[in-house]
Amino acid sequence: MAEADGVTIVWPDGRSSRAAAGESWLAAANRAGQTIASACRMGSCGACEIEVNGVVTRACISTVPPCPGRTIEVRESVDPYW
Repeated sequence: MAEADGVTIVWPDGRSSRAAAGESWLAAANRAGQTIASACRMGSCGACEIEVNGVVTRACISTVPPCPGRTIEVRESVDPYW
């Protein structure tokens, strides 16, 4: 992945990494040494929910969006029912 092709991601622990737009969130997190909980891997259970720039996303069925020149901030999603 060329530097210009990647997206900078800031993870919940403050560390950052780069990922290609279109890469799965679970793969990008794994490569960065981050853990995103996942159970069903089909998007139905919600265990993998993360906040991507403030928008709740199910990581197991979503990919890193293209954001040229921007940083993506990932936070753990807080669900009061889990």
